[in-house]
Amino acid sequence: MIITVMLKQKLKKLQIRIKQPAAVVGVLVLVALLGVGSVPQLRPAKAATIQEQINELERQNAENRRQVAGLREQATSYQNAIAQLQAQINELQGKIDANTAEQNRLQSEIQAAEAELTKQKAVLGTNIKTMYLEGKISTLEMLASSKDLSEFVDKQQYRNSVQSKIRTTLDKITQLKFELTAKKESVEKLLKEQQGQRDQLAGSRAEQANLLSYNEGQQAEFNQKTKNNQAKIADLIASQRRANFSPDGGYYFLRFPGQVQAFDPNAYPYANSGFGMSPGGCVDNDGPDAWGYCTRQCVSYAAWAVLASGRTPPMYYGNARDWVAAAYSRGVTVTRTPEPGDVAISTSGYWGHAMYVESVSGSTFTTSEYNAYLTGTLSYQTRSY
Repeated sequence: MIITVMLKQKLKKLQIRIKQPAAVVGVLVLVALLGVGSVPQLRPAKAATIQEQINELERQNAENRRQVAGLREQATSYQNAIAQLQAQINELQGKIDANTAEQNRLQSEIQAAEAELTKQKAVLGTNIKTMYLEGKISTLEMLASSKDLSEFVDKQQYRNSVQSKIRTTLDKITQLKFELTAKKESVEKLLKEQQGQRDQLAGSRAEQANLLSYNEGQQAEFNQKTKNNQAKIADLIASQRRANFSPDGGYYFLRFPGQVQAFDPNAYPYANSGFGMSPGGCVDNDGPDAWGYCTRQCVSYAAWAVLASGRTPPMYYGNARDWVAAAYSRGVTVTRTPEPGDVAISTSGYWGHAMYVESVSGSTFTTSEYNAYLTGTLSYQTRSY
């Protein structure tokens, strides 16, 4: 569009300067200019499609990462809930264990009290039986069988005392049994409540664990999608790498004016600067450089090489595939036959590729170039044209 407008402006100027009889000349000039202007439009039809695919995959990856970040926050809350529930379960289990031990102790004491109660009842029964038999003996007979009155009284008091002690023991044992049974029932009730609470907490914990498991499954799914997309992006970038060495439309050679001087390709000033292949500009701490390009890219090196060889560097020409059109619009010579000092351009792939022609031999030319392998490094290549 820019080229067409400029051509129209040139045409108007030509029409003003040239008189009416020479209009044919103006038409021929226009045809020539239009013919020249049409050459830069040799971008591969699939280039935009490749970038659209990369952009879409990057967008999907960004969304996947956003989803994973949200899921990780949820996972943390699930993990915290599980830890808290487990701590409560452990605390309750400790109380249940203690109360179970208390229950067992009370049961043992109840059994001991029942055994003692049975024993004392037997003793009391024997004593009552004895007293019953003795009760059939008359007081005179008892008195007569005693050595004296004191012995008679002692016997009577002893029987009464034994009977009283046995009854008191029975009452105490019976009361103890009742108390132990009440405690046991209370402990059993508490145990039942605690076990119910434990089961409820265990259910909540299982629910949180299920949510965490589902969450982790979703994270794995999004991560796998991102991994798959990264593989696709790598394939798309690889297609650009292949295009750097197999141009569909051949090479264009940009010949910048001035005498070409020798220089050291290793003196490129941005060799240790940042590097990235992200679409959308220098977003990886990689520039721009002094000429408007991302550092360690082919176009940055090519612009510097023109400057290092003693000529004015091309500035803000865009991606390599845009350089042919930019050169035409600025009046820079564009040919299909290389000379040392030319900048060779391949318009294949999404970005295209720029190279500095070091030498020419027959149908081949040798270049110094950056980022031929999309690694941001200097290399030397010999290519056919």
